[in-house]
Amino acid sequence: MLDWQEIDTVLLDMDGTILDRHFDDHFWLEHVPKRYAAKHRLPLEEARQMLYRMFRSQENTLNWTDLDYWSDRLGVDIPLLKEEVDHLIAVHPFVIDFLLFLRHHGKGVHLVTNAHSKTLSMKMKKTRLGPYFDTIISAHELGLPKEDAAFWGKLQERIPFDPAKTMLGEDSETNLGTAAAYGIRHLIFISGSSSALPPKPSATFTSVKSFAELMPP
Repeated sequence: MLDWQEIDTVLLDMDGTILDRHFDDHFWLEHVPKRYAAKHRLPLEEARQMLYRMFRSQENTLNWTDLDYWSDRLGVDIPLLKEEVDHLIAVHPFVIDFLLFLRHHGKGVHLVTNAHSKTLSMKMKKTRLGPYFDTIISAHELGLPKEDAAFWGKLQERIPFDPAKTMLGEDSETNLGTAAAYGIRHLIFISGSSSALPPKPSATFTSVKSFAELMPP
């Protein structure tokens, strides 16, 4: 599918791309509402609908993934709540094989995520994937989410890369779209973002269920 001789740099998203998004979905959609309802003595469904509206109001902004923002807004310790369900943090199948493949072929490999630094630290500690990457960058460091087209220019100031020789792996069509507008050529949509949901291919971008499909047989 890919001509690896045309690719020098690989940018990879974290949640839903190299890590199973089931953890994040369960945490924000089930665990947080349950703890919030218990703290404020609310019916679970009422708490759930209230929080879902709050979450949606911050989509496509850095607040969406800012643990400090949500801790303050909700009056609960979000990092502590994450530790309660951190057993659900899991690496997708074939990710390590893919990272080793990239290393073997001398590609620059960078983790580029919207995740907050506290989330990033927790997940790298849990999965021990950090050493596989040349660079790990949170969008919070750059002051823009990947949904903002200006993000990629700021990223290029931190990681020199040729967009025409760069591959981006993402589970977000929005982020792939802003990357495409910037000129990043090789765009791969990860359709199997959560082990709890069936794969959902993109109608716009080349889709794979797992990174196994991107490695030569």
